[in-house]
Amino acid sequence: MVPLACPLAVSAQTPGRTWRIGYLSGGFPPPDRAPASPLREELRALGYVEGKNISFEGRWAELRNERLTAAANDLIGNKVDVVVAVGWAAAKEISRATSTVPVVFLSAGDAVEAGLVPSLAHPGGNLTGVNDPAGTLSAKRLELLKDLVPSARRVAVLWNAANYAMTLRYEEIRRAAELLHIEIEPLGVREPDDFDDALGAMNRERPDALMMVTDALTNLNRRRVIDYAAEHRIPAMYEFGSVVHAGGLISYGADDDANFRLAAQYVAKVLRGAKPGNLPVEQPNEYFLVINLRTAEALGLTVPQGLLLRAAEVVR
Repeated sequence: MVPLACPLAVSAQTPGRTWRIGYLSGGFPPPDRAPASPLREELRALGYVEGKNISFEGRWAELRNERLTAAANDLIGNKVDVVVAVGWAAAKEISRATSTVPVVFLSAGDAVEAGLVPSLAHPGGNLTGVNDPAGTLSAKRLELLKDLVPSARRVAVLWNAANYAMTLRYEEIRRAAELLHIEIEPLGVREPDDFDDALGAMNRERPDALMMVTDALTNLNRRRVIDYAAEHRIPAMYEFGSVVHAGGLISYGADDDANFRLAAQYVAKVLRGAKPGNLPVEQPNEYFLVINLRTAEALGLTVPQGLLLRAAEVVR
């Protein structure tokens, strides 16, 4: 723990002051090394403009979790006013680095189950943010996949086994599968090189369908998974519509951009003086079913009309 004297709430807006916003992610930085654009755009809409009254301090661990500790400590040492933590590992490391600097997390799984906060309604401490109800969503995704592929009896699940929150999500899928009488093939990966073994396991015993749990590691390698599923004609469920737009078959989940905008609203509240421990952890307002008809046709699947009617978007 890094002892600091920073208050749990940032004082109300001060004319002429520039707030320092830390940004911590376990993934790779974008080419411009800037935080996610929906976060910056929403902050701008709320009156916080980079170069005018805010600046960003970004740190990316590039899938090397051992780098997160130094990155988190570095941000706190740079005396940021608030930190946006993307992913469970980033949120956990920044919570170890400080108990006083406000932290807004997202894409971190079920916040209570993953040990980030004791309660969604009353998080206490210095963390709050956007929750991901893994149990409900995992069961729903498996049900939707079963609706699309009624004959599926054996489903492979690909997830980052080094990420505690994603492992919790895998366990929720496994429990849901028991109720649906589906056999689960666990394909845990911990680094990019593990994907060869995971995909090779499906070569040896082809599953009826596939589910990919999304974090920085699996998202970085999503192209390999999409292409493998297409080549081997395996129906696959994903968590975000962006993967379906890239050629994936089906997804169900929140809009990632909307989550960043919601995180920006938390940041604005903190900069205006709110204590993070008094800000309830929120869940996304909407979840979207997205289906790629071109991919379904290539796989020889006929999408039930009921699923098409429930879809928020159909990619043709």
